Amino acid sequence: MDSEIQQKLSKLGEKVDAIWVSVEKTRKYFLITMWVTVITFVLPLIILAFIIPSFISSYASTLNIDSLNTINSALAP
Repeated sequence: MDSEIQQKLSKLGEKVDAIWVSVEKTRKYFLITMWVTVITFVLPLIILAFIIPSFISSYASTLNIDSLNTINSALAP
């Protein structure tokens, strides 16, 4: 009877170890997936939050300079 219980406990321990290995692989997979998501999606959004206002400012100032040149050339004899 004791050897039978010992065998069952041994098999149960092996199964728990196998489950632990599987859970660790899954945890690493999710961690890598999270970092890839952050690098490919969130980081570009943050960068764009700084680039777009600069681009709009530059574009608007270019339009203002061109419109002033057009007005000056139209008024000049």
